[in-house]
Amino acid sequence: MLIYLRVLRESFTFAWNALTTNLLRTFLSLLGVTIGIFSIIGILAAVDSLERQINDGLSAVDISTIYVLRISFGPTDVEPYEYETFPNVSYDEYQMLKRSMEDIDAITYTVFSSPESIKFEDNTATGVNIAPGTHEFYDIENIKLDEGRFFNESESVSGSPVVVLGYEVAKSLFKNTSPIGKRVRLYGNRFTVIGVMSRSGSGMSLGPSKDESAYVPVNFTRKLYGDNNRSKASCIILKPKKGVDQDEFIAMLEQNLRNYRGLKDGEISTFFINPLKGFADFLEQVTSTLTIIGIVISGFSMLVGGFGIANIMFVSVKERTNLIGIQKSLGAKNRFILSQFLFEAMILALFGGLFGLLFVWIGTVVANSISEDFVFVLSTYNILLGSGVSMLVGLIAGIIPAFSASRLDPVEAIRTGM
Repeated sequence: MLIYLRVLRESFTFAWNALTTNLLRTFLSLLGVTIGIFSIIGILAAVDSLERQINDGLSAVDISTIYVLRISFGPTDVEPYEYETFPNVSYDEYQMLKRSMEDIDAITYTVFSSPESIKFEDNTATGVNIAPGTHEFYDIENIKLDEGRFFNESESVSGSPVVVLGYEVAKSLFKNTSPIGKRVRLYGNRFTVIGVMSRSGSGMSLGPSKDESAYVPVNFTRKLYGDNNRSKASCIILKPKKGVDQDEFIAMLEQNLRNYRGLKDGEISTFFINPLKGFADFLEQVTSTLTIIGIVISGFSMLVGGFGIANIMFVSVKERTNLIGIQKSLGAKNRFILSQFLFEAMILALFGGLFGLLFVWIGTVVANSISEDFVFVLSTYNILLGSGVSMLVGLIAGIIPAFSASRLDPVEAIRTGM
């Protein structure tokens, strides 16, 4: 054990001397490893950060939630010329499903609206996401309120001009005063503020941030725009009861809608049922694909780095041929010489890997200082992975030079060195 510790110490000394003796050669040799580790770990860190942000966004909603609309959330076998003619889901269909589906825990009807400006006296909040919905939106979206309340069923059905403001919207319009009971201007009409949502904070979410949104009864916008406006995609959002088989629930949901629309056997469904779980699985496939592509591309950089390590090790063997001969003439075993050069190759590669990790860390710090909504994270796992990969590259790149050094004849080695 002690002899291998001594080999490790001597190898570190030789490696350090190799680094400092010819800095330009060392820099060029280790550049490939540094770039390779930077590329691989940088990509893994970015994908991990993206996946964490997506999971944080999904954690705010029930994964069993289902969206029914004329648009598909993912790839589809339906041709574009077919789904472009699909009608919007209607308020009547929402009411039909509410009556006929027994296993529904919550259901709401909403319309995807374009951003609007909301005014109060001299203050204006621009780019506000308007979310028209029925009163069940409160349960579907898991909305939390700082002040006031959400609109009730009576206000929802009648389309009353009431509004629930997001945290940032309320702050920009009313500063530090309570907005409850105040009247704001939206859609050219006066709306009474009845609630303010709790702050959800920055970060990735499914759809626009609640902080910059405002909820109004959907029947108000139906009176304003009508039910056949193609520029406004409507959606029915359902949440099945716990324990209900989702595949059976979706099959029943599809059959109810097909019957209501009078679709015959063999005709395609003129709507898309988008389970949130399927969307989450699709995002997971995308991130996995990005990871694989990134690793394959970065692998070429690691290949170049491996050649650089092999090159510097061959040079090191040639420069120390005389020393190898002396060591072997004094009784050094082949495995001792082999271990010595393998240790040296791994240590040299580790230096390159550590520089690569350092650059990744600097990149995450800079990116986090620039981005407010996206957080880049360099995990301990990625740090250990980067160190392990760099040492593995050093091991593979150093095998042939180390083996050739261990097989040298001591007499020929001393003569050649002289």
